[in-house]
Amino acid sequence: MAVIGADLGGTKLATALFDADGRPQSKAAVPLEGRKGHEVGDRIRQECAKLLDEATRQGQRVDAIGIGVPGIFRPGAGTVWAPNIPGWEQYPLLQELSALSGGEIPLCIESDRSCCILGEVWKGAAKGCRNAVFLAVGTGIGAGVVVDGRLLRGARDIAGAIGWFALHRPFDPKYAPVGCFEYHASGDGIARMARERIAADAGYKGLLSGRNLRAEDVFRAYGFRDPIAQSVLADCIELWGMAAANLISLLNPEVIVFGGGVFGPAAQFLEAVRNETEKWAQPIAFKDVRIKASALGGDAALYGAACAALQSLSLDWSRELPS
Repeated sequence: MAVIGADLGGTKLATALFDADGRPQSKAAVPLEGRKGHEVGDRIRQECAKLLDEATRQGQRVDAIGIGVPGIFRPGAGTVWAPNIPGWEQYPLLQELSALSGGEIPLCIESDRSCCILGEVWKGAAKGCRNAVFLAVGTGIGAGVVVDGRLLRGARDIAGAIGWFALHRPFDPKYAPVGCFEYHASGDGIARMARERIAADAGYKGLLSGRNLRAEDVFRAYGFRDPIAQSVLADCIELWGMAAANLISLLNPEVIVFGGGVFGPAAQFLEAVRNETEKWAQPIAFKDVRIKASALGGDAALYGAACAALQSLSLDWSRELPS
């Protein structure tokens, strides 16, 4: 038995052939290079077709294909909304990929945040847990959630959109497009907060002056004790801790895994995040939870897509995770 896992991001596509024990083979990553609409769908189809051919050469049978997408999958329509990919407002990905095998191989499509928690529960920092959260902090912010061994999707597969957590008041209209939490504490938010504070401080002449700022610039400046970088990241630690506390109090998980591109460099703050979380969380639930960095790093969603493919072989869509 083998499955294909594919992780679609805003700028690249990662794929791999997995055996039933979760060992990846023929792993590859290709850039999207500005592709949009059907061009991205073609890219996915081409890379999956390569792995189907590779499996045949190895004498393996691909039993299912799992794909993680950076947005929302609508199972009823088979369409994907992915805001970072032009032309993917209602993209018919399920129909397009069904042609890969003439409809004979099951296809499973999940949000990338759901794939991340599936991967970590299957093979990563939450391995074996039945109640776990993946808090993804990258360009945006989201959460993948497993409750009682099952993936939490919500009424319209939007569960986990925690970038819209309300962590400041009063409401500011600037939060509407991405949410309050994401506005302040995502990768884009870190750069945004640094730019806003530089603009408000006419006397600032530090390392972040005159830059087209990115989050990595702020982390680098933090290492040199830049005051703007220190201020921005101190606020992020507080917000990451508050968000984790809310998730702990609401869901009572065994583990919260911090991942995404920002964790990464923000893993150095994990103990500070934990200390902040303790201030806000339900105290008994906090004592039982582990707060960890991702064990799979940038491959979490890829492993999770493969896990979703294995799950799709069950007739019960509310199935539990494979052991």
